[in-house]
Amino acid sequence: MEGNVGMIDEPPVFAAELTPHRSLGRRGFRVMLALSGGICLIYGIFFLATGAWPISFFFGLDFLLLWGAFWLNFRSGRAREEVTVSRTNVSIRKVSPAGRVEEHRFNPFWARFRVRRHHEFGITSMHVTGEGRLTDVGAFLNPDDRESFAKAFRGALATVKQRI
Repeated sequence: MEGNVGMIDEPPVFAAELTPHRSLGRRGFRVMLALSGGICLIYGIFFLATGAWPISFFFGLDFLLLWGAFWLNFRSGRAREEVTVSRTNVSIRKVSPAGRVEEHRFNPFWARFRVRRHHEFGITSMHVTGEGRLTDVGAFLNPDDRESFAKAFRGALATVKQRI
């Protein structure tokens, strides 16, 4: 906290950890991979036994591509954003799937919360701006989660700005 040297950190008025939703857990992933691997193996052996051996390699390739797609999906699910609002600070801490951390801090009295909406889809993007800087928030959230986060975050900013 180099920028807050000499300042006492206020307790947060609002704190949220945003994570991408994944409908398939680790156990489901293993079951799905075992089933698809078994099916690919059975059909691969069948085509190998009937003399159509090149097709067996395609079943192996299909299985590897399926595993790779789900591995990338789970890896991207490790991303998260930690958003806190206090009387003296609005902090947005982004952690990438690789673990790289990027932190954005704003003065709550200068911070503005911008929401872009589409009449059919709801909120399409959310940004915090202030002091000539801009950062997006919750880009990976689904529409319902964006709505609830926007309402809570906007309320927290209003609460902080009222307490002068």
